[in-house]
Amino acid sequence: MAFTTLIERFERAAREHDTAALVALFAPDGRYHDGFFGEHAGRDALAAMFERFHVGGEAFLWVFSDPVAADELAYASYMFSYRSKEPESAGRLVVFEGIARFRLHDGLIAEYFEVFDRGIAFSQLGYATPRVAKLLARYADALRETPAVARHLARRRALGLPA
Repeated sequence: MAFTTLIERFERAAREHDTAALVALFAPDGRYHDGFFGEHAGRDALAAMFERFHVGGEAFLWVFSDPVAADELAYASYMFSYRSKEPESAGRLVVFEGIARFRLHDGLIAEYFEVFDRGIAFSQLGYATPRVAKLLARYADALRETPAVARHLARRRALGLPA
């Protein structure tokens, strides 16, 4: 399936709360790295995570733009919005933008990874400043523990830059 068709189906399935259609876009062992809920792998885990979206929100709209694909790697910008069901912000529209990286295999999503400013989302959700600080510190600590950061720091050392 063409990448543009895939992201159009992704948008529609998310908007229509069609978890089965959304999960079907992923390879059986596909992985989704969600900016709030972490990594989930396999269609059953993905389905559970997508359903969890609807615990805290409703009326989801994902709009991908500027898609770029080369072989099995693709990227797209996105604007995402939903109506919050969280106690601090029930009924409030939450909007943020991000970038999605897709690794594709046989026309399906093998891996989805997103990057967005969590602080913007947390602010719109009405979270108290200490809670936002705690959440962002947890995400920062988790990032520092990744193999990608270890490789980056090794490169800094190799170039003689302070760590």
